[in-house]
Amino acid sequence: MSKSLPYSMKDVHYDNAKFRQRSCLKVITQTILTSKKHDCTSCSTGKFLVLLMVGGLACLMLIHTSSINSVTSISKDIGTEAGDHLIANGSSSFASFWRKPPRLPPRLSPDEMGNNNSSRHAASKWRARQQSVRNAFIHAWSGYKSYAMGHDELMPLSQRGVDGLGGLGATVVDALDTAMIMGIDEIVSEAGSWIEKNLPERIKEKGQVNLFETTIRVLGGLLSAYHLSGGQRGKDLVHKGPEPVVYLENARNLADRLLTAFTSSPTAIPFSDVVLHDNTAHPAPDGLSSTSEVSTLQLEFNYLSSLTGDPKYSVESMKVLEHLKTLPKVEGLVPIYISPNSGEFSGENIRLGSRGDSYYEYLLKVWLQHRESNLTYIHDMYEEAMKGVRHLLVQKSIPNGLVFVGELPYGRNGAFSPKMDHLVCFLSGTLALGATKGTTKQAAMKANLLTFEDLENLKLAEELAKTCFEMYSVTSTGLAPEIAYFNVQGNSEGGPDGGNKSSKFIHDIVIKHADRHNLLRPETVESLFVLYRITEDPKYREWGWEIFKAFEKHTKVDSGGYTSLDDVTVLPPQRRDKMETFFLGETLKYLYLLFGDNTVIALDEFVFNTEAHPFPILKGSSKME
Repeated sequence: MSKSLPYSMKDVHYDNAKFRQRSCLKVITQTILTSKKHDCTSCSTGKFLVLLMVGGLACLMLIHTSSINSVTSISKDIGTEAGDHLIANGSSSFASFWRKPPRLPPRLSPDEMGNNNSSRHAASKWRARQQSVRNAFIHAWSGYKSYAMGHDELMPLSQRGVDGLGGLGATVVDALDTAMIMGIDEIVSEAGSWIEKNLPERIKEKGQVNLFETTIRVLGGLLSAYHLSGGQRGKDLVHKGPEPVVYLENARNLADRLLTAFTSSPTAIPFSDVVLHDNTAHPAPDGLSSTSEVSTLQLEFNYLSSLTGDPKYSVESMKVLEHLKTLPKVEGLVPIYISPNSGEFSGENIRLGSRGDSYYEYLLKVWLQHRESNLTYIHDMYEEAMKGVRHLLVQKSIPNGLVFVGELPYGRNGAFSPKMDHLVCFLSGTLALGATKGTTKQAAMKANLLTFEDLENLKLAEELAKTCFEMYSVTSTGLAPEIAYFNVQGNSEGGPDGGNKSSKFIHDIVIKHADRHNLLRPETVESLFVLYRITEDPKYREWGWEIFKAFEKHTKVDSGGYTSLDDVTVLPPQRRDKMETFFLGETLKYLYLLFGDNTVIALDEFVFNTEAHPFPILKGSSKME
């Protein structure tokens, strides 16, 4: 027979058991009970090891109990159900020894907590500032409503209304979509009700109106209000006022009369004025039209054709740009006058200020409105013109190098004039919009969408914005003059400064006596709004806030409304007694949007006409060539 095996059945059970999970207590017990041959408790070393294990277990249990108490105090603070469960059962059984403490949410570092608090504070600050702009709009409207309701404009100091734009109640229509964007239903209802009751009769009976001013302010305001009140599945920002169709019907009624300026002209260039009550049109007394005026009608008429399905509005207005494409230019730049009788430019005066400005603006914006259409010739005209601006019109002042856009009063071969209208400040926003097409700079660069020309234009846009802001800060009032001159190398203008002796640029900018007035214009805050949306640089918001504070301090009239100023270089400034319609339609609207959410009237979904009335970018193909 074989010898007996050198292990017992107890040893087999133990060996097999070691492959199964056992509790710590069972491991110790089995070790002691199965160690008969070598009794570990019979030697001092074994006794020491046993005592060491027992002491270690006791120490672990004490530590675990302490950790439960610690978690208990934390759980009371966070107030979670898991914490409450742990408090109730943590020490009730030995099994809790193996339970892991609950995972607590990650704690922010001090820097992260500071940034988070800073972001919340900044958001709160800009909401409050946006509310200040909203309050300013309500104050401006209250003055107009009290003393000038139904008139084109308010004279806030003499507390009466004046009709300088044909008597169509221009302020009512110009301000309407601003009230919609700000969500002021009461004003929307007041303005909308006035339009429904009074505007049809006025369109039918009023006399002479300017084609350009009536199109951008009244026609544009009606079309924007139609969309923002929900017309054809528009934004529907309001819950009061007439049905959207009221705005569209008035827009179509007005446009049918304005078309006479196109159809009466022997060329593609429309006459400058229309007589509403008898559907006639005629040129200005000198027989000329402004280049900017005839080329700043297309967004409005194109959108009306899109809404009505009638192409006649778009066809007539687009003939102008098609004709301008064929005319000779100076590196894409055009003179500021054109004859509707000959269809040719008149004179050689080239500038981006009055009578020239919005020609360049609409080259870009009409293309943006129809980006899915075959209108590349318009974008080509825009790009050529911007190259011409950089090459022929951009210079730097001395001694501090402000970048500005001057003029060529006698054409390419004449002397350069270091004169820049406040109106030119529109260009900063237009350049930025043209570079990124309304998306952020960061997104455009990430998608590799910016060409070298785009980057050059964006750089110029930011430099011009700086100059336009300094035109404000260099004056005693903090408000810009209508026109500024710049000292340049070899041609120091000399003359009076802006009055703010603490400004670094006091010697760069000259403000002549005839140019010191401020009309509450929007062009600078318009560009700040566009640049902030595109670059996301908060300095543009801060600049806008400084400008708004200056408006509040020097132009607000206690009885209601805001007034233009005669001289921004002295304190206190003399007041001019006029609140232009564009202060409500543009200036306050752009400030409100500058301080608000970037998704409200997004730049890649809407295009603003030159009077700040937003139209949706048209989707789908177009039959226009």
